[in-house]
Amino acid sequence: MSLFLISFLGLYGGLHAYILISLRTAFRLSQGVTVLLAGLMLLMVAAPILVRLAEHHGHDRLATTLAWPAYLWMGVLFLLGAALLTLDILRLTASGFTSLFNLPFPVLLSPRCTCEIALLTAISATIYGFFEARAIRTEYLSVPSAKIPAGVNRIRIVQISDVHLGLITREARLERILAAVRAAGPDILVSTGDLVDGRLSLREGDTADSRMERMLADIKAPRGKFAVSGNHEFYAGPEHALAFTRSAGFRLLQGGSYAVAPYLSITGVDDPAGPAGKEALAASEQGLLRQTPPHSFKILLKHRPLVHPASDGLFDLQLSGHTHQGQIFPFNLLVRLHYPQTSGTARTKAGSLLHVSRGSGTWGPPIRFLAPPEVTVIDLVPAGK
Repeated sequence: MSLFLISFLGLYGGLHAYILISLRTAFRLSQGVTVLLAGLMLLMVAAPILVRLAEHHGHDRLATTLAWPAYLWMGVLFLLGAALLTLDILRLTASGFTSLFNLPFPVLLSPRCTCEIALLTAISATIYGFFEARAIRTEYLSVPSAKIPAGVNRIRIVQISDVHLGLITREARLERILAAVRAAGPDILVSTGDLVDGRLSLREGDTADSRMERMLADIKAPRGKFAVSGNHEFYAGPEHALAFTRSAGFRLLQGGSYAVAPYLSITGVDDPAGPAGKEALAASEQGLLRQTPPHSFKILLKHRPLVHPASDGLFDLQLSGHTHQGQIFPFNLLVRLHYPQTSGTARTKAGSLLHVSRGSGTWGPPIRFLAPPEVTVIDLVPAGK
């Protein structure tokens, strides 16, 4: 059993246990109701694994039927756990101050009241988040550079990231994303990983998977369409995921560079979830960047928003994703522990630019809360414009 799976089961199971204890204490549940609720929670802990197993063995309808309740439950549970924990800390802190200093506290919530507020908050946030996940925002970034010739009006790059096409994100959600892409009128379209999240079958004929391929392939980008792998391409099965990406019209940059113009190059690297080691990938990344013409504007496509110290300064702009900005607040606070830049644009220590997309789709729960999905429009323009 992988470390990721053990960690997931431990954390997700622990969250269920905390909520079960809170609900039983607050509402004084009978033993029978507690056992029934515990059984349902055990099923929900196992549900994401059952979804993957059903999908892996080709039971698409069963996997989809399980996925919707399993991942909606996950979203509600995350929000409920965060609300409960926050209110419990406030309640216990207030209770401690009241006891320690013998001071009356104006509002001291009971466990029942705490649970009721947390439940209402979680359900309201889930409903809001369900619609927020479908409201694609277009974010604009203008990058002036002396490397772009004065005679060039602009080069428009449109970035999608973390679309997570699979059991839940299908044609309807993809069409919303692509509508924003078409409206931007890209010269270049890039996908910075996790385009696929599921074992797409690539069956012959007019299947949903081939329709999504065609939807992506129909997007026009005169100067090219480029993609790199994310961790979920490898989780889903790289042969299927990368074949889908190629069929969708993308040039896969798996440790390669492409000269879009004499003054512009795009380099892409695989995600560390693949078979190559992290150190080997880092060395390959630096070698590729050093091989590109020094006078060209260098774009690095890299799924995870980490800048290797030896690569910093070798590129002009790194485009990344992966973080989803936490996807469901307040989990962005946890994501920041590993990725200091969870969204937006920042200047690196060596003066390069790093842009991190919030992602265009969703992983797991089909909701976003205070982390709206984005399609990013980057305009490269000559210095002074």
